[in-house]
Amino acid sequence: MTRTDKFTIVHLSDVHATIGELLYGQVDGVARIEQVGEYVVAAGVTPEAVIVTGDLAQRGHAAAYPAIDRALTALGERVGAPVFTVLGNHDVRAEARVLDGHRDGHYRVTTVGDMRIVLLDSSTGELDAEQLDWLASAVAEPFGTGTIVALHHAPVPSPLPALSKIGLRRPEAFADAIAGSDVRVILAGHYHHPMTALYRGFPVAVGPSLAYHQIMNAGPAAVSGHDLAMFSLVQITDDQVSTAPVSLQSPSPLFSIPASPTTTAPQLRRTP
Repeated sequence: MTRTDKFTIVHLSDVHATIGELLYGQVDGVARIEQVGEYVVAAGVTPEAVIVTGDLAQRGHAAAYPAIDRALTALGERVGAPVFTVLGNHDVRAEARVLDGHRDGHYRVTTVGDMRIVLLDSSTGELDAEQLDWLASAVAEPFGTGTIVALHHAPVPSPLPALSKIGLRRPEAFADAIAGSDVRVILAGHYHHPMTALYRGFPVAVGPSLAYHQIMNAGPAAVSGHDLAMFSLVQITDDQVSTAPVSLQSPSPLFSIPASPTTTAPQLRRTP
């Protein structure tokens, strides 16, 4: 991989799909998966992978997994990339086995070209000793252009006070398992807001939620979910990792001009 060659990931998280009713009376998680495909194709993005970091179904809606699986399969076909999923704390392990890649278990390793992708199961809020041992073995030797690790719970706390204590439990054990490895980025979710961090030298990219967005000014002892559906684009090159949150709801543009490598916003003209 050279600086101009990039590995692009459509990073979804916290879909919270339901069945028989809409989430909070208005959020259709399955429909929003379809909207992501429409957006990505319309924007001309050609990802190498789609990674969904957990909470695919809302708690109590385990019957939604077949519909989720169909929507994710259609998304992959539409954007021309494989789709990989991990489980979150709302997900139910037994019913989630209908999802592609989950029949034999909920953590695994796969490859896309020269990139290795390690998919972990933090649905209990932590990684147990057996999974940590497996993880250390999975990344013991370098692979191709590096490794992406995906899990639901971020190993770093949210800066929002009300969310600051709900990250991955025992994150130091996770960091020890990947220490010295070729991990390029850790993808996570759970917080319902985008953030980036460094943890023991590893970039961490927390994706926003496709269901609803957490805001900060609800106060230090409250959370408030707003109807804002978002996902992230993650790009990896030889020497860079970059992330950009994308909203499915777009305000009216102030201007629209053809894009070029030197495009900038049009300048205001002074009135004589």
